[in-house]
Amino acid sequence: MAKKISYYWICQVCGWSAFILAYIFFYLTLRTRVTANFYNVLMVDAVVGFTVTHVMRIFIKQYRFVEKPVNKQIFYIIFSSVLASFVYASIAASLEQLLKIEPDRLKAMALTTKIMWAILGCFPFILIWTLIYFAYHFVLRTRQSQFDRIRLEALVKELELKTIKSHINPHFIFNALNSIRALIDENPNRARNAITELSNILRSSMQAEKVETVPFERELNIVKDYLALEYIRFEDRLKIEYEIDEDTLDQPVPPMMLQTLVENAIKHGIGKQVSGGMVKVISDFKDNFHELVVQNSGYLNGQRNGDGFGLSSTKNRLQLLFGEKANFEIKQVENGLVEARVQIPVYIN
Repeated sequence: MAKKISYYWICQVCGWSAFILAYIFFYLTLRTRVTANFYNVLMVDAVVGFTVTHVMRIFIKQYRFVEKPVNKQIFYIIFSSVLASFVYASIAASLEQLLKIEPDRLKAMALTTKIMWAILGCFPFILIWTLIYFAYHFVLRTRQSQFDRIRLEALVKELELKTIKSHINPHFIFNALNSIRALIDENPNRARNAITELSNILRSSMQAEKVETVPFERELNIVKDYLALEYIRFEDRLKIEYEIDEDTLDQPVPPMMLQTLVENAIKHGIGKQVSGGMVKVISDFKDNFHELVVQNSGYLNGQRNGDGFGLSSTKNRLQLLFGEKANFEIKQVENGLVEARVQIPVYIN
């Protein structure tokens, strides 16, 4: 099957063909006298324009001008147009002089003067080309952003349903309530706190779809409530450690993401160890990233240490929210220790 021609090449060929046809039309209908070498000059201008605008496109893509903030793109549009016009005029004027096909009115002028006249003539066309190119990519980015937002909303909805299901299933509720019931006579204050912790977890689960990100401190508090409840069940079999840089507490993170990773560590790590083990939550800055790490005792055993939805949803949400710069991986870092690592880019204004 033949490779599909891109819209860019179709537009490029059609655009410069229209340029040639428009000039020929006005020349044939509005001319007052015959212009020597008109068709030769027109073809040189069109070929040079086609080539220069294509090189300008490569330049724009190389430096990602279309990805700059919209309020800064005006500068890049003007800058690109002026630069391309100068190159266009210099090449076209030089070729016409070299091929001796330049119009009679320009023959007596110096090359620099010819270039200046050529810049004035070609700048409007280059500016229009640049405006169309930037406008096309602006519309494309807007549509892609809307599509990504819809995907994100659908994914968060799915995550919410999965999370609520995991929290409100009888196994979790019975474990939590049995642990709380055992504390009522033994430690009433701790029982009351445990009820509050359970309430916080369920409330957070049901509100997960309402926002795209939450401050890390809020997410961390939910994780602490969850681990506190699990500690009641596991007792000394569960060791909990935190290594938190306080400067990261206000960083935005997807809701329930850390919670999902910690649940994964408990379910597939600690829960399968007869002697229990350790769960450690680390939050720090590394280079230009907010790095979240969840370590737990256990083994991957080729099963990625968890259910497919939890890990795939983490990857997808990070990509939709933060793009390709965000990263997630889970691996066996040493014998008996599994590590899930999330890197979220930190944007400095």
